[in-house]
Amino acid sequence: MAAELRGSRSDPRQFIRAAPVAAQPLTTARWCARQGWPVHPLATGRKTPVGNCEACRAPGHDRSTCACLRAGRWCHGFHAATLDLDRIRQWWGAHPDFGVGVATGPAGLVVIDIDAHACELPDRGRLLPGVGISDTVDLTGLANGFHTLGVLAALRGAVSPADDTSTLRVRTPSGGLHVWYRNDGGHRWQCSAGSGGGRALAWQVDVRAHGGYIVAPGTVTPAGVYRPVGTTRVPAPLPAWLARELERTGHLPAAPSVPVHGPRPVPPRARQAVIAAGGGRGTADRVLAGVLAEVAACAVVPEGAAFSEKLNRAAYTAGGLVAAGHVTETEALRTLQEAAERARPGQERRCRAIIRGGLSAGLARPLALRGRV
Repeated sequence: MAAELRGSRSDPRQFIRAAPVAAQPLTTARWCARQGWPVHPLATGRKTPVGNCEACRAPGHDRSTCACLRAGRWCHGFHAATLDLDRIRQWWGAHPDFGVGVATGPAGLVVIDIDAHACELPDRGRLLPGVGISDTVDLTGLANGFHTLGVLAALRGAVSPADDTSTLRVRTPSGGLHVWYRNDGGHRWQCSAGSGGGRALAWQVDVRAHGGYIVAPGTVTPAGVYRPVGTTRVPAPLPAWLARELERTGHLPAAPSVPVHGPRPVPPRARQAVIAAGGGRGTADRVLAGVLAEVAACAVVPEGAAFSEKLNRAAYTAGGLVAAGHVTETEALRTLQEAAERARPGQERRCRAIIRGGLSAGLARPLALRGRV
C-alpha cells in the first residue's frame, strides 16, 4: 500500500485500485493531499465538517486569530484544510471513521455540483439566470440540474459537464454528480447555490470554488458512497465556455472600487491633489488590506501557496504607501508582521527578511492612489 501511495500522484488510477476505497479515509486523504488538494475532516457519516471545539463556538470568536488553526486542529472546517501528511495521519489515524473534505479554493479546483432533487420547478427566470426562456418553450420533463445544465451547454454548443468524460466525475449518494475541474486561469471563482436566490449558474447546479469545499471520492454517508464515474481520475482544465458562463453569472469577485496606479514616484504636490480628490488614508487601508488578505489566506495551505511571493508583494505595496505618506512605517511593519505570523507561525526570521526586502524596495517607489474612499 505504501508503494501505491508514493506513486499515486503520477498514476492517480492507483487510488481506485486501493480497495476498498470507501473503507480507507486515511488513504483517500493522503491521496488528495498528494494531488495538492488541502483536506479537512468531515463528521462521521456526514458531508459536513467536524464541529468546532467549545472555545471556537463561543460568541464573538475571531477565526483570523484562532489558536486552533495555528496549532493544527480541525476547527473551522475548510479553513483548517492541510497538505501536511503528518497532521493528516494524526487526524484520520485517531478517527478512521471521519470523511474527507477538500478545500476547493486552495486546491485550485472548480467543482460543478449537479443536483437531482425532486422539487417544484421555479420561475423561468431562475432556471438559467441571465438567459431568457420564452413562455412558448415547453418545459415538460425539465426536472433537475442535469436538465438545466444540459440546456445551457446545448445553447453554447458544448458538451454538458455531466457528460464530460475527460475529467473526474463523482456520483453522489443522492443521485447527483460532482464534476471536478482544474482552475488553471488563476481566477478566484466564487461558490454559489443553484437553488438559492443569489448568484447561480443554473437551477439545481451549485459551484464549489473559493470559500467552499467538496466531499472527496470514497467518503461514506448513511445514504451511500461518493463513487468515481468512468475511468478518468484527474480533473481536466475548466472549459473556456464554462469559464465564460461563470463570469457572466457573477462568479468572480467584484472588481476593486479603488484602482491602484503605480508604483511610480509622486511629487508632494501631486500627492496632495490625489488626497484632495478622495484618495488617502481610507484608500490606503483598503489597498493594504487587499494584499494582506492574500498573505493571510496562506494560513490554510502549509506549502505551495506562494507565501514568500505574496508577503514580498504586500511589503512592497506597504513600502510604496509609506513613501507616499499614506501610512507610517511603524504601522506598515506591525501589520505585515502580524499577517505573516498568523500565516506562518514560528517562521519569524524568514518573514522578517522578506518584509525588510520588500519594504525597502517599495520605499523607493511612492504609491499613488486614485478614487474615492
